[in-house]
Amino acid sequence: MTAKIILIHPPVAKPSEPPAGIAKLSSCLQANGVDHRVIDANLEGILHLMRVFAQAGAPSGRWNVRACKNLEANLAALQNPDTFGNKSRYSRIVLDVNHVLNLAGKPYGVNLSLSDYTDNKLSPVKSGDLIRAAENPETNPFYPYFSGRLTQVLAESPEFIGFSLNFLSQAICTMAMIGFIKTIHPRQKIILGGSLTTSWVQRTGRTNLFSGLVEEIVAGAGEDKLLELLGVKDIQRRASTDYRLLIEHRYLSPGFIMPYSSARGCWWRKCAFCPEKAEANPYLPQPVTETIGELQTLTQQTHPSLIHLLDSSIAPALLKALAEQPPGAPWYGFTRVTRHLADEDFCRALKAGGCAMLKLGMESGDQTVLDHLNKGIDLQTALAALKALKNAGIATYCYFLFGTPPEDEAAALKTLDFVSRHADCIDFLNLAIFNLPATSMEAERLATQDFYEGDLSLYKNFHHPGGWQRPKVRNFLAKTFKKHPAIAPIVKRVPEFFTSNHAPFFTFPNK
Repeated sequence: MTAKIILIHPPVAKPSEPPAGIAKLSSCLQANGVDHRVIDANLEGILHLMRVFAQAGAPSGRWNVRACKNLEANLAALQNPDTFGNKSRYSRIVLDVNHVLNLAGKPYGVNLSLSDYTDNKLSPVKSGDLIRAAENPETNPFYPYFSGRLTQVLAESPEFIGFSLNFLSQAICTMAMIGFIKTIHPRQKIILGGSLTTSWVQRTGRTNLFSGLVEEIVAGAGEDKLLELLGVKDIQRRASTDYRLLIEHRYLSPGFIMPYSSARGCWWRKCAFCPEKAEANPYLPQPVTETIGELQTLTQQTHPSLIHLLDSSIAPALLKALAEQPPGAPWYGFTRVTRHLADEDFCRALKAGGCAMLKLGMESGDQTVLDHLNKGIDLQTALAALKALKNAGIATYCYFLFGTPPEDEAAALKTLDFVSRHADCIDFLNLAIFNLPATSMEAERLATQDFYEGDLSLYKNFHHPGGWQRPKVRNFLAKTFKKHPAIAPIVKRVPEFFTSNHAPFFTFPNK
């Protein structure tokens, strides 16, 4: 049966799990009787590109030859839980796989990795460059894959082809794929949605981005708009996710990782420089009872090795419900540091409910900085939470942010002191340099410049009021923070390229 719409997840994103947004759209279309298909062009494209390159024969060099020769064995190893019992072996395998992908992109002037895409000539935040990518699809490294795949798709004569664009690393490939479609089938209707598309619309105020290439831009939740475009009457609305069209894919993880979102936006939404607040995104949670019921149903259907909760911050009410009514598989996600997590009995209940790891937005080890950022975090509570989670056997992936306007080098050193003194309670670290959201109210009080030269950039560079500029911050992280003897082992534990997406597997028993 011919699909009325085909939904595509384009390269490049981490190929460790299926795209949750498309799975939610698929469920909506299924509930309303719309014939559709889902294509994970990210996973398909990455595997196709690596395999063709490896089979063609590696360029000279010991690493090149080894990585290409062992590609299939290494791909299989990333799907084997035993690989995660030895971090050194895991690192070698991931680096070898990534090396093949990187080599395959070089002839096209593209720096490719398992988590990113950087073109030497085209910028993903310049609409002119994105249009050039559409005008010259044959210059894209994934062209040998998508030219054949999209030709098959077009032979089915779908009414619409929809692209879900969520990350900058997908932008150039998305436009190249759209350009190819328009070259061979100019009348094909294209829909462009996804979180990055939404941010661009809100940033620019333009709903006609890429006019002539894209017929419809969907900003925000896409379910109702899709059904409207497809002429569906008596719309059936239900919060659900459907992985049946994606579950057979062999992602680069040991078992099926099931991503799941129970809310749009953030429940706290008070932080200074919050992009959710800057873009006026409301907090839209679904009822906790529905979330628990659906998680348990999906777990029975898909038998995941891990559940990835995608909420910007898992609300305390949902954490409590997960502890009381476990979904039936290990899970992890991002949450704010609250007093609930300082309660060891509560943490033990979370552990018993399947919680393998929590990502914690700590941001700083300086209370004054946290207060200025309105993070709502008390360092003593944070320390108590780290200890309670450690004692309960829940791994922590702590996020720290450097170079914010209220931070200076002295404050950064306090963060260094906090992390080093409590390193035994921290399993993984994410160390980021602050990006100033271009639309934030706080940006108006700072001297700013374009962060990237491009009309679609979501961030601004700024003159730091304390002189704590990005080069200094970067140098501090590289030469001081990461080199500290208590912190260096934590940094080394972080899984290459897959980072938090693979980290929970290193915490499982016998690992």
